[in-house]
Amino acid sequence: MDGMTKKLLDGLRKKREGAMLGGGQKRIDAQHARGKLTARERINLLLDEGSFQEIGMMATHNLTTFGLDKQRFVGDAVVTGFGKINGRRVAIYAQDFTVLGGSFSEVQSQKITRVMDKALEAGIPCIGLGDSGGARIQEGVRSLAAYGEVFVRNVESSGVIPQISVILGPCAGGAVYSPALTDFIIMAGQSYMFLTGPEVIKSVTGEQVSVDDLGGAGVHMGTSGVAHLSAESEEDGLNLVKKLLSYLPQNNNEEPPRVVPEDSIGRMEESLNSIVPDGPNSPYDIRDVIDAVFDRDSFMEIQPAYAQNAVVGFARMDGYAVGIIANQPCYMAGALDINSSDKIARHIRICDAFNLPIVTFVDCPGFLPGTGQEYGGVIRHGAKVLYAYCEATVPMVSVITRKSYGGAHLAMNSRQMRADVAFSWPTGQIAVMGAEGAVNILFRDEIKKAEDPKKRKEEILAAYHEEFLNPYRAADIGQIDEVIEPKETRPRLAMALEILRTKVVQNPPRKHGLMPV
Repeated sequence: MDGMTKKLLDGLRKKREGAMLGGGQKRIDAQHARGKLTARERINLLLDEGSFQEIGMMATHNLTTFGLDKQRFVGDAVVTGFGKINGRRVAIYAQDFTVLGGSFSEVQSQKITRVMDKALEAGIPCIGLGDSGGARIQEGVRSLAAYGEVFVRNVESSGVIPQISVILGPCAGGAVYSPALTDFIIMAGQSYMFLTGPEVIKSVTGEQVSVDDLGGAGVHMGTSGVAHLSAESEEDGLNLVKKLLSYLPQNNNEEPPRVVPEDSIGRMEESLNSIVPDGPNSPYDIRDVIDAVFDRDSFMEIQPAYAQNAVVGFARMDGYAVGIIANQPCYMAGALDINSSDKIARHIRICDAFNLPIVTFVDCPGFLPGTGQEYGGVIRHGAKVLYAYCEATVPMVSVITRKSYGGAHLAMNSRQMRADVAFSWPTGQIAVMGAEGAVNILFRDEIKKAEDPKKRKEEILAAYHEEFLNPYRAADIGQIDEVIEPKETRPRLAMALEILRTKVVQNPPRKHGLMPV
């Protein structure tokens, strides 16, 4: 090896060493002291060992404003590249907080958008690990424009490849919109998200609020609905990425992956025959139904703490991934409201985009009444559910477990909303409204004139229940395909999904529909 070659190789190795250190050992130590991992440590935890192929390692800004000429770091504030998760290819970027607080720069945008472009071209999921103090103010408008380049690609990739954002530190200001444009947001470790921070809020409104109370995982999981999953530790958050991807295809032209089933599709669950209480207003947990019907331990709930009157997630049937939509009778009696409508509609569209069949469990007394709901636009939000089901072209099967009243009967994937197969348990109650409301309208005069109005109302209610609040009238006219014994639900669903696996339906050609938003 001659001297020139050695000099060049030494120079390369030095640059690589610099890139691997990010903002330097002192800042790495500070990151660890805060209980946080570095960008490269996070990538190594997430990806299969030895699979990471980095690109853009040497990218460095050339700006001089506000002392930036003295703050040049090889690779800037993000690590980008490709790798594998459980043998499946992914694109990935991880913001590096040790470099200028992970601040978003023109160079960072160039690196991220290149990875996003290649992910879209290759048809592979794109994963972003966020840990950034926000825009690099020293770069001025350059930094703002840099965000815009990312947003455009988020939208171009939407519904084509899975996009997952993992928030592992601060995410504030304009930075929050890229995660918000992706399919799933996972908050883990010391993470928070907000548009305007506590200091700005205090100066403008006088309101005092902590970082965690404003934008912590608890807020976004339970109140705002911005986040879909959360974890205490960074490692657990990254493991959620692996689990989530196991239900999703690489892109919208592929089928979701199948795992080798360890559960018989013919399994009957006797417990389901008694899971619905005798009392029409008595609660039960729909998760118990889901756990009993689908492959053992396969259910992954999405947004478990938000709009808890609806349960959504993924599960497996005979090893095949499916999407789950369900009313939750033990919370608000499973009634639909603004937030649950949004939650359901979004999950339907994710499933439809990525070719996951949808199974819907119905136990819904209707839409939640009240001025708060009406003034908040429950009509518009409820219409999102109708739109999403009617737009979906994947296989769809519904199971009515108990109440299916009024507009909610339609909204929760009735035959008219393009359900391919509609089952009901014998406990199903399919009607325009509940017995009490119907009797008060239809038999008002008769009850009023009776010698004993209370007794007469009870008699009419009993007769109405017997005659109308059952699934057989709906089955008679073909609104229900079959009334099944609850314990049969698993094998019946498995057979229906198997038949529908090759379903092909296309919506009319158009630029795009106008979903109520």
